[in-house]
Amino acid sequence: MAEERKDNAMLNSNAVWLTGRQWLIVAVLLVALFVSAPLLWTRVETFEPGPDYRIPYALSSDYWLYTRHCRVASRHGKIPVIGDSVIWGHYVRPDQTLSHYLNDVVGEERFANLGLDGAHPAALGGLIEHDAGDISGQAVVLHFNPLWISSATHDLQTTKEFHFNHPKLVPQFRPRIPCYKASFSARLSVVMERTVPLLRWIAHLRIAHLDGMDLTAWTLQNPYENPLAALIEPLAEPESTEAETATTWLDKGGSKRDMGWVDLDGSLQWLLFRRAVERLRGRGNRVFVLVGPFNEHMLTAENAVAYCTLKGQIERWLIENHIPHLMATPLAAELYADSSHPLAEGYALLAQQLTADPAFEATVLAAR
Repeated sequence: MAEERKDNAMLNSNAVWLTGRQWLIVAVLLVALFVSAPLLWTRVETFEPGPDYRIPYALSSDYWLYTRHCRVASRHGKIPVIGDSVIWGHYVRPDQTLSHYLNDVVGEERFANLGLDGAHPAALGGLIEHDAGDISGQAVVLHFNPLWISSATHDLQTTKEFHFNHPKLVPQFRPRIPCYKASFSARLSVVMERTVPLLRWIAHLRIAHLDGMDLTAWTLQNPYENPLAALIEPLAEPESTEAETATTWLDKGGSKRDMGWVDLDGSLQWLLFRRAVERLRGRGNRVFVLVGPFNEHMLTAENAVAYCTLKGQIERWLIENHIPHLMATPLAAELYADSSHPLAEGYALLAQQLTADPAFEATVLAAR
């Protein structure tokens, strides 16, 4: 009797009963969808970066787009210039950045701006490891901004929780970052997003098209809008941020200060920068490191001595590890917007410093 009732329930149900073989087919189709969806999307979403393209400030956390930018730059044989907002050009227009002036000096479009606003060395390491895999077997210019070792806070060494830029790019478990207090589940979620292409693509859709929200939240926020229309909207264009209102640090007061330089041997940022260099070299890249130019004019006399000692230690490591580099000569005081960001004329002069350097010529310009 019980069996008869079960058979009747199955006959009257709307459920679809699948065999083991059919379940296997469904699984294969789902895996194929998961793998192909991000790839197919690149054919739907137009991405054709121009000569001075940089990741838009509003999309700074869109690492899927950064990966795509790396892929396009490599496909066109461009030399990536990688770094934080100094390379990105926080106080200048896209056509006033270091990569722009390097192209201007060499007379052709050979350099691509692969800077990312707020990308301290710990974040750069993650960016290079997980999002810049297409950069291999070529010349690379990698910037180190001494600002990130100018205090224990910047170096991420404080034990008190500190909300820093790009937490999804830093190591989630090892080495331990004292000020990073995310839960285990949150860290595991970051690792999953890094390794599963579908999750990375979904994150891109949220950031680039849905104002950082998932589809449900966006629909509730925009009840009369078509989400499909939002998804096919063109990508944001690079903006100028503070370029139009940028002034020199002197106009802001020009006061001198003491930086709390950290011990280089115990620096977390310096450790992860060194790993980033080795990761790039491990992919067969010819890495050229640019250090600075930090605004030494704003340091007190005693603090400037401490900074010079630190620079000597940085240069010694680069020499010992046979890494071509330039310890940039400080620019004139009026060419800085703050402690580390040049203004437009400063970038032009820095490009001249680089192209005049024999190691840069041999490692970067002579490489094809």
